[in-house]
This record gives sequence, C-alpha cells and structure tokens, in this order.
Amino acid sequence: VQLQASGGGLVQAGGSLRLSCTASGRTFDKNALAWFRQAPGKEREFVASINWRGTIRYYTDSVEGRFTISRDNANNTMYLEMSSLKPEDTALYYCAADFRRTYHSMAQYDSMQPTTYDDWGQGTLVTVSS
Repeated sequence: VQLQASGGGLVQAGGSLRLSCTASGRTFDKNALAWFRQAPGKEREFVASINWRGTIRYYTDSVEGRFTISRDNANNTMYLEMSSLKPEDTALYYCAADFRRTYHSMAQYDSMQPTTYDDWGQGTLVTVSS
C-alpha cells in the first residue's frame, strides 16, 4: 500500500491550505487515519486523527480550532483543512494509516502515537511565511 499526501505549498501567515491523502493498492475506509508533521530540526509530532467512521477526531492543542481533519471513504481520501496558518506550522506533513486494525476507534493517547500507524505517506511540505 502506498499513501500519497498532497496539497502542500507556500502560503502567507493567516492563509489556508487543504492537504489530501489517498491510498493506492488498498482502501482505508475501515481504518483509523492521522496526520503528523515534522519541522526542520524537530521530532515528528501528532497533528490530528480520525476514526474509521469519521465520527471521532483528535487534535493537538496548537491546531485546535484552526485545522479540521475529515475523510471521504467513498473516494478513499482523507483531508486536513488548515486555516489561520502560522509560521510555526511550517513542516513536512505526513499522513498515516493503521491497517492492522479495522473498525477500531482508539483512545486519544493511542491515536497520537506514531507507533499506532503502520503505513505512512511520503510527506507534503507546508511553508508559512510571516
């Protein structure tokens, strides 16, 4: 399975972007998904997660109220709508999938751990200028 993240780019502070994540070779409509990001010189950090039905979403505090994670299972696509972007949002954004479990709604702590996810996209770069 290959996850493909897209939609990154250069945007001014206060602007918006929408990231997309699709999977080739497999559908992920039964699986939990997430977005992580890694800024230069920093560790990868959790951004947001969504359960298989799209009914449970978690966000890291720094993006709560500005970012929205969603999914379209019919089209095998996950999204991250980002608004009010800040320079500190600059990072390589990765999508991730938990293909080991199906129809699973996990606890918030587990959803934030990189080890929960066994398949990762290549990342899409978001750069926010001040």
